[in-house]
Parts: sequence; C-alpha cells; structure tokens
Amino acid sequence: MDLTENILERNGCTLHFWTGGKVGAPLVVFTHGATVDHHEWDATLPLVGEHFRVLTWDMRGHGLSRPAMFHLAEAVADLLALLDRLEVREATLVGHSMGGNLHQEVVFHHPERVKALAMLDCTWNFKQLSASDKFWLKLADPIFKLYPYKTLINQSLAVSATSKESQELLRKSMQLLSKEEYVHILMDASLCLRYEPDYKITQPLLLMIGDKEATGNIRKAMPLWAKHDGVELVVIPKAKHAANLDQPEKFHKYLLDFLQHLEK
Repeated sequence: MDLTENILERNGCTLHFWTGGKVGAPLVVFTHGATVDHHEWDATLPLVGEHFRVLTWDMRGHGLSRPAMFHLAEAVADLLALLDRLEVREATLVGHSMGGNLHQEVVFHHPERVKALAMLDCTWNFKQLSASDKFWLKLADPIFKLYPYKTLINQSLAVSATSKESQELLRKSMQLLSKEEYVHILMDASLCLRYEPDYKITQPLLLMIGDKEATGNIRKAMPLWAKHDGVELVVIPKAKHAANLDQPEKFHKYLLDFLQHLEK
C-alpha cells in the first residue's frame, strides 16, 4: 500500500505523518509507543488500508518529528490538529503503550472526536495508583539516569519483543534519541496517570495484552480496566509488550474483526 508523507508545522515541531488506504472510508489512526516510531505499524497498515483510510505519525520528539521536546499534553493537541488538517471530525484510534495513553487523553477531553478505540499493552490512565506504583514511579527517573544508555535500550527491547527482527525494528528508532530524550519521554508519559473513579469510556473499546507483558503496571491494570469499563480483555498468547510484532497474525485478526464490526 502506498502512503503519502505529509508534514505539519506546529508549536516548534515539524510533525511527520502518513496517510493512505481506502479513499472515502472511515479514518483509523495508529499511534506508536514511547521511544519508537510509526514503523511499528508497517505490517498492519496495508491490511487495515484495504478497508479503511489510515493515518500514522511520529509523535513530537520521536522518529522524524524531531528535534522537539516531547510532552504528552502537547502530543494530544498535535493529534487533534492532524485530524483538523484532514478535515476529519471523528476517527477510530489504535494505540500501543504510550500511544494508548495519549488516546485515553483524547477521548477523555474530546469524546466527540473519537468513534472507537483499540488499545494494545497500555496502562490505564485513570486507575488509582497503589503505594507500590507510586514508589517505583518516584524512583524511576534517578534509576534510569544511572543506567548506561545501551543497557537501558537492551533491557527495554528484551521485555518488548521476542524475535531479534522485531527487537531490531524497535532499536532503530530508539537509537535516534539521546539518553536524555529517552528518559524524558518515559517520565513525561507517566504524568497522565491519575484517579478518575467515575469516568468510563463509552465508545466501543478493544483491549489487548500479550500474555508475557512485563512492563510497568500494565499486567495488573488492564484486567481492572476491562472490568471497570465492562469490556473483554483479549490476551494474545506467546507475546510480550509489543504483541503486534510478536504475534502479528493474531493481533491483526482481533483488530480487523473489531474494526469491521464497527461498520456493520
């Protein structure tokens, strides 16, 4: 599938984004995880693009949308600006990890812009943090700064994907960042975590998690999120944090079934 590369100058950042797929069809937006870039969706876009219009992008501070300092709140505004640029009022959002955190902020603050959401290996923004969660968040910044950068990347890759091919795909985008950028992204992303006991996503919602997920509190938070919002949590077997890369066929089946069901 051919994608058209576009740029949008916004608040000190040249945002790079790509569009393609079925002309005139509903738009599906793909947002990557922290410290990587749009290439994590390379295998997914041609499949979804057969039936839908697609948009993927490099968030500010990632991939080609650099140099720029990453801030999640600013990235939320960036995504809304991209939708405005395409004259799209409402879209379905597919997010992995921090991409899912960003999409939760979009639907919380701008529910009228969101048709449906699919979240992969993503923590729940609105869960009450445990004492243990708060403790490790407080320690994360100084611990990350002590790690040699190569070790930090290698450990991240080890918990993210099983195959060397998938790890190398992620490594290419991670290595574009300085250690300071890398740590800043991880810490800024955590600022969206807060307790909203009365909030529930009312749009159609697909939650997916790899059965070997071991990053942050995702393994603990996603089942609670599914129960709170009254949806099923789909567990993808033999998959780590990047379940879309570890088990692409299973991920694509669940995602396409969900997207196609929306149009019935």
